Amino acid sequence: MPGMMTRVGPWVALSGLVLCCGCGDTAAQTDSDTEATGGGTGSTTSAVPTSTSSASTTGDTPTGSGSATGDGTTGTAADTSGTADPGTGTGTTAAGTTGDADTGTTAPVDPDTGSTGTTDTTGTTGTTGEPIECGEVGGDLEFSYIWISNTGESTLSKLNTVSLVEEGRYITRADKAGSPSRTSVSLLGDVVVANRSGGLTKFYARVEDCVESNGMPGIQTSTGKLDVLAWNLEECRAWHTPAAVTSQRPVAWTSGVQNPVTCAWEGQKIWSSTSMLGQPGSMKVLRLDGDTGVVEATVDLPAVDIGAWGAYGGAVDGENNFWLSTHGSAQPPSMTRVRFDDLSVKTWPTPPGVAPYGMTVDAKGRAWVAGYQGGVARFSPETETWDVVPGVTGLGLQADGEGRVWVGAYPTAGVTAIDVDTLAVVQTIPIAANVTKGVSIDFFGNVWAVSMGAEAYRVNPETLQIDVYAGLNSAYTYSDMTGYGLLNVIPQ
Repeated sequence: MPGMMTRVGPWVALSGLVLCCGCGDTAAQTDSDTEATGGGTGSTTSAVPTSTSSASTTGDTPTGSGSATGDGTTGTAADTSGTADPGTGTGTTAAGTTGDADTGTTAPVDPDTGSTGTTDTTGTTGTTGEPIECGEVGGDLEFSYIWISNTGESTLSKLNTVSLVEEGRYITRADKAGSPSRTSVSLLGDVVVANRSGGLTKFYARVEDCVESNGMPGIQTSTGKLDVLAWNLEECRAWHTPAAVTSQRPVAWTSGVQNPVTCAWEGQKIWSSTSMLGQPGSMKVLRLDGDTGVVEATVDLPAVDIGAWGAYGGAVDGENNFWLSTHGSAQPPSMTRVRFDDLSVKTWPTPPGVAPYGMTVDAKGRAWVAGYQGGVARFSPETETWDVVPGVTGLGLQADGEGRVWVGAYPTAGVTAIDVDTLAVVQTIPIAANVTKGVSIDFFGNVWAVSMGAEAYRVNPETLQIDVYAGLNSAYTYSDMTGYGLLNVIPQ
């Protein structure tokens, strides 16, 4: 196959595909979030056509502060710090700040007999050769998508990270009032989106996986922004699990277990968390079957302060334990781990002065929070200690395969790279955007930053080229939007 091959962590990019080497809220604290949105212009060096759409005022609002207003809505909560708040458009910031196939293989030469197995058309093993090693012989050609919530219209966009073409847009809840935000992508490429106002919805990435359900011949599914199908017509929706709650934000896939014969990942689960806003002690963690959406386990977290929005960020580590953080409005803000094997819980307060927003886990199992005040902090489970990167504030963040955590800078828009071991700031790339809120890494090493308006920015950290897709609607996602975060933490 023609094309240049480059390795990005455990993945190999080849001619626009990815070869998987290891696989076969209002300020008054109501049940919705309100924050300023803007249609940040951004600059682009891409020849990819862009489109525009109107922005709305739905999102997550951190506690208000300061007194000067930006060009968005004004939050109602206030404090005495006078520090800009990302959720209200208030404070001392400049105008525009915002809140919140299998293919057959030939069996290898047997090292003992020197014989070669016969050609295998199932992608498993030869008849006389050694079993394949999933990281060397087996594998599956993958694609790379980023899945971004359009909060303002209660939809989810499937955006090709190579072509910048939106290949699907889907309603996330039947009543179109889900207020979707966080997304998580499995090792199979499928996505689950969390609706803030309750409910998780899974969509298949591959049309061949979609199932006949509407009685019409063939598979009916969206093909892009202008082709959003009615809830009962869309057949690439795998399942929807409702939740009678007022806040459901974090969502994260587990890796599942890799089948040593087929190299497929099986038994994948989904973590999420819910709260009833205004009801202290109401936080719960849910674990669901990834194939069916059935809730298999519920863990109560009565001792965790829910703050304004309940659990805010979530991610898994290499043992599929669930890590979740609360918003800076909690007293105190905290980080909680729920173990996969026994559902045991442990909670640690975040460092004093750090107001957490987004969170992630790096390849060494350390949990990170980005503070919109007080710095970026790293938690080491072995020592149960925090380290803080002072002077760097941000919103969303994610680790890449090169030993860096990328943070959506705040209040100045851009992305900042921090060395995961030394905590040194190694790179800062400004972006002409209203805000750089959600951050994710794609399988080619690009850093993605999602605004609160119509834009998603693709940043090449080597060439500094920035490309823009501007066809979103009140975009809001900061979580593992591509699936790279999950791949990065599992043992290779």
